[in-house]
Amino acid sequence: MKTEESRVAAAVSKLVDDYRARCLWFLREDYYPSTGDERLRILGYIERHGDREAYRKAGAIRQWLLRNSSAKSAAS
Repeated sequence: MKTEESRVAAAVSKLVDDYRARCLWFLREDYYPSTGDERLRILGYIERHGDREAYRKAGAIRQWLLRNSSAKSAAS
């Protein structure tokens, strides 16, 4: 059973694969973000350099990341 964090990591990796040639051409071909900060940075690149659908997808994942990172902070 996958955790929510592993599901979002997989979603970001798929988005990276889908938009690597158009939005992330300046990154290494084997690069995938591994931390929350790296994922947010990559989502920002996709939002800025992608099309409308890329912006929508990246924004949805960004909201999930921000919501869960805030929940972890509040719980500590």
